[in-house]
Amino acid sequence: MIRRWLFIIAVALSLSGCGYNQFQSLDEASKSAWSEVLNQYQRRADLVPNIVATVKGEAAFEQDTLTKVIEARAKATSVQVTPETLNNPEAFNKFQQAQGELSGALSRLLVVSERYPNLQANQAFRDLRVTLEGTENRITVARNRYIDSVKEYNVLARSFPTNLTAKVFGYAPKPTFSVQNEAQISTPPTVDFSAPKK
Repeated sequence: MIRRWLFIIAVALSLSGCGYNQFQSLDEASKSAWSEVLNQYQRRADLVPNIVATVKGEAAFEQDTLTKVIEARAKATSVQVTPETLNNPEAFNKFQQAQGELSGALSRLLVVSERYPNLQANQAFRDLRVTLEGTENRITVARNRYIDSVKEYNVLARSFPTNLTAKVFGYAPKPTFSVQNEAQISTPPTVDFSAPKK
């Protein structure tokens, strides 16, 4: 019996120095940050029907633009998000792509709406637009917090000796947000500094 307790104490002491507790803490922090990301995306999705209903009041508004917003919202809200999404890069990318499509559709809607003075004069539309812009800012903040929490977790998962604990307990690095056109925007533009010819 005494050997058993000594073994349990030895295991507990060895786990405390190997990062096990840090993994628990950082895993919970990343889950919490992810919940906030989902909360803000849901807030945006909840705004879309009100925006579409307000825009539909403008009789001449492009139906194609509204249809794309409605379809993008349907796709974004149909992606099943579970706690395992955080550990599945493929599911994470699918979710990110669907949210990106909704962002793009809403951006196009707002750009097209500039051509409709009656819509721009509509107080409800202006209020919804301000709320949407605020929500987009909240999404950015929530995503940045998630990225930071995942960075801390991933550094722990890849650093020695805590990477050994990660392998033993199956703590794989978590996926993070990326930019869809990353290759395109990572190439710096070429600038010609030569004097213009006269």
